Amino acid sequence: MKPLSPTDQLFLWLEKRQQPMHVGGLQLFSFPDDAPDDYVAQLADRLRQYTKVTPPFNQRLDYRFGQPVWVEDEHLDLEHHFRFEALPTPGRVRELLSFVSAEHSHLMDRERPLWEFHLIEGLGERQFAVYIKVHHALVDGVSAMRMVTQMLCQDTGERDMPPIWAMPPRPSREKDDGGPSLWRSVGHLLGESGKQLGTVPTVARELLRTINDARKDPAYSSIFHAPRSILNQKITGSRRFAAQSYCLSRIKGVCKAYGTTVNDVVMAMCATALRSYLMNQDALPEKPLIAMVPVSLRKDDSSGGNQVGVILASLHTDVTSPVTRLMQIHEDVKAAKDRYADMSAEEIINYTALTLAPAAFNLLTGMAPKWQTFNVVISNVPGPRETCYWNGATMDGMYPVSIAMDRLALNMTLTSYGDQVEFGLIGCRRTLPSLQRMLDYLEEALVELEDAAGL
Repeated sequence: MKPLSPTDQLFLWLEKRQQPMHVGGLQLFSFPDDAPDDYVAQLADRLRQYTKVTPPFNQRLDYRFGQPVWVEDEHLDLEHHFRFEALPTPGRVRELLSFVSAEHSHLMDRERPLWEFHLIEGLGERQFAVYIKVHHALVDGVSAMRMVTQMLCQDTGERDMPPIWAMPPRPSREKDDGGPSLWRSVGHLLGESGKQLGTVPTVARELLRTINDARKDPAYSSIFHAPRSILNQKITGSRRFAAQSYCLSRIKGVCKAYGTTVNDVVMAMCATALRSYLMNQDALPEKPLIAMVPVSLRKDDSSGGNQVGVILASLHTDVTSPVTRLMQIHEDVKAAKDRYADMSAEEIINYTALTLAPAAFNLLTGMAPKWQTFNVVISNVPGPRETCYWNGATMDGMYPVSIAMDRLALNMTLTSYGDQVEFGLIGCRRTLPSLQRMLDYLEEALVELEDAAGL
């Protein structure tokens, strides 16, 4: 029996029919060269033999003395969690994305362990896919990425590899090294506030400095400053998932031309795509959109502890020039990182929690619509740097599938894999119609920057 942390309980409280609180991932694979045509069916038969389910995938919710806890599910039904499915013809990527959109819209049964593993055949010429979804109360995005990576290998000849539910459990402390988020920061402050009194002077000083900067500069990306947008309405339970890969060398070429970082270029691509999408919806606010951007502040090669911050960055969607937009994003992000440079990890976490508290209150209750702290989440989850294989199949791509919420109808998450950057966009199907067009706008945004740099 393991009690849930305050942050993990928050993911349960937030969940409702129109707001499922699970994260997911989509992986594309190519058959091994020597594989028979029924390779995926044979793979499904082998996976069914892994009946010994390891933590956290053997844990279900229970309530003891009114508090939620994780307990081992002694009657776990693997057939409910592992599903072998086929796409309808003609089995294009379009059908795959429609499948993920529908599955990601469904709530999971809280009487069972909160995860699903979908093995999907019928995709194009000798390809298949895996779609995994796990409740955010069980794992965070980075932990899920590590689990998927642990399932893979760099040896094309390795076979009989176990699925994610049968992997040896990782040390529990790694949960606390997960990716930054609004809820993790606020939950950390609420759960650890008694240990953090020493951070108060620095946090108070930086918070006051933030407010003063906002008063002096109307364009400053600060609390309560984000404009009203169609991105920040109440949503339905129906989701649209869109995904696309971009060659990392293209993005690095733009970085070199303008002296920026990969994250700067990715943010500029998202900003331009949002500008184009909202203009075509006749819904572009006069003021620039604000993004909540988790960033790594790690200065060494260590893996333990939280060394992350959350930046509220202007996307400068009011600017016409894509190059100007990129350079202003670069300067804003650099200034935000400079702000954190002299702060300890605990001071950064508490500063983040305080600046995001209004957003948390509004997203939880909807009672403060004028407290629009940010409009969209743009998150980057690092992935494997080398080509990966699973039971001889080459992984061609991996795409994150995140969470859309009331008053936060779009989440733009990306991950790196080898020489690719993989975008995964999840949004409310009704609030944001034709969301898939955002993929075209992302490509156009990158081409504009390349053309301006003469690439």
